[in-house]
Amino acid sequence: MAHFRSRFSSFFTNRWFVFVAAMWVQSCGGVGYLFGSISPAIKSSLNYNQRQVAVLGVAKDLGDSIGFLAGAISEAAPLWVAMLIGALQNLIGYGWVWLVVSGYVATPPLWAMCILIFVGNNGETYFNTVALVSCVQNFPKSRGPIVGILKGFAGLSGAILTQIYTLMHTDDHSTLILMVAAVPTVVALAMMFLVRPVGGHRQVRPTDNASFIFVYCICLVLAAYLMCVMLLEDLVDLSRLTIIIFTVVLGILLLLPVAIPIFLTISDGESGTEGVPLLFEEGKQEAGKSGVKEPEIPEYILSELEEEKPKEVDLLPASERQRRIAQLQAKLFQAVAEGAVRIKRRRGPRRGEDFTLMQALIKADFWLLFFSLLLGAGSGLTVIDNLGQMSESLGYNEAHIFVSMISIWNFLGRIAGGYFSEIITRDYANPRPIALATAQILMAIGHFFFAMAWPGTMYIGTLLIGLGYGAHWAIVPAAVSELFGLKYFGTLYNFMTAANPAGSLIFSGIIASGIYDSEAAKQAKGHLNIKPNFSLFAWLGGDDEPLKCEGQICFFLSSLIMASFCIVAMILSIILVIRTKIVYKNLYGNSHT
Repeated sequence: MAHFRSRFSSFFTNRWFVFVAAMWVQSCGGVGYLFGSISPAIKSSLNYNQRQVAVLGVAKDLGDSIGFLAGAISEAAPLWVAMLIGALQNLIGYGWVWLVVSGYVATPPLWAMCILIFVGNNGETYFNTVALVSCVQNFPKSRGPIVGILKGFAGLSGAILTQIYTLMHTDDHSTLILMVAAVPTVVALAMMFLVRPVGGHRQVRPTDNASFIFVYCICLVLAAYLMCVMLLEDLVDLSRLTIIIFTVVLGILLLLPVAIPIFLTISDGESGTEGVPLLFEEGKQEAGKSGVKEPEIPEYILSELEEEKPKEVDLLPASERQRRIAQLQAKLFQAVAEGAVRIKRRRGPRRGEDFTLMQALIKADFWLLFFSLLLGAGSGLTVIDNLGQMSESLGYNEAHIFVSMISIWNFLGRIAGGYFSEIITRDYANPRPIALATAQILMAIGHFFFAMAWPGTMYIGTLLIGLGYGAHWAIVPAAVSELFGLKYFGTLYNFMTAANPAGSLIFSGIIASGIYDSEAAKQAKGHLNIKPNFSLFAWLGGDDEPLKCEGQICFFLSSLIMASFCIVAMILSIILVIRTKIVYKNLYGNSHT
């Protein structure tokens, strides 16, 4: 009985079980992706026009991306507190929206509805922060796959919740809003004490590769399955029993990853502290084996070490680099003893160490990554927000097919971004932003296809933009944790996500919509002397019926502008690659010597 209790306890403290629990939270936590499905119910019941719905969409984007408070709480309190706050925000925000839409409470003004949407969607930032902070700390040498898979499930949550709603088989569209308020809240409350860092066994293990391959296979099957199910349900009138079977299979696929911690617990694969040590522990273990206790190096003389160390030392093999640094340290200790060197404290952390937000904000690397994300992801979000109008302008009647497709490609982009960027860093010790630059090249090509509007390019453009946009959200968080440390990762990551609504506000809310309205006005009035209105206030205000634009010209110029932004983002990523080569050599170069 004691042995059984021990195994049962070790199962809940297994880092793979924490990862699976975080996947479950993320699989229903990306409620922002359902806004396109719940906005028609809000629009019809509250008699909103399209611009008022667009204002709610901006509030949704801001709530989804502004997570400074979530990051601060995750540092100052246990992570379950952040998860609880996120669940309450989700319930209160979307729960109140459901009460309004259903007529149980009086209709508030538009600004109050924006606050409710913001509060409800902001709960997602708490789910993201808790899941990423916990799992990145539990898998510090597998950050790419971890971030890619978790962010991928967040992107796929819209399709998962839509399938659950289809099972409910109700004509009351406000029920979807109630489901958005209830399901993520229940799952988060059930998992809030399980998703957390677990100590004692965070090392790389021989079973990790097989476990990740198993998860990747499930992700690919899940994406293909949801794509087929959505197409069948859209094109064929399915029976109630068939929909139930489809949903049950979906539930089984979501539960399958729990087989990993069950197997590892039974086979003792994750017991104890055996495994490949972390990079920063290697030197300590080697010293312990030799029986010689190395003297502790005071942190305040490391600044002298950095100044005296030749740059080529960082490019040497690990053993030679450690020997050269040890010799330099010995000389510095002797110089300190003789008074030849004045001891001084370091002025701040170096790349790869733990940065606070204020320390990171004065670093060029941080802003290179931020603006690369703003230009790349912002241009991708512009396509996502305007995909319906883009497809309609080219004569496609079923715009939701492209919306569903880009959701799936977004998911696969996050999975692939984490997987391939991990190969680049772990196997070749190259900077992770190389993968970011590659994703931005794909997006530039995708925007070009949208601009040309050749037959079939909607499918190609959707594929490239979805993959590239999704890859950003697997690569950037992992790069932040590598360059600026794990201690304040929650705050740093949530600051980075602010690039998403900033890009959406500028590129979609001002540029793309301004050009679209200008071209629509030209078509409606039959002359070419109308100047584009790029005013944000014009976009937010007015109750006039928005004009409809038809043809390639509607998004030709804005797509070329987006392609140019992606090229600039790629250049910023390449600059970051050049600046951080030595950092990645130090982080991952030891495994190749």
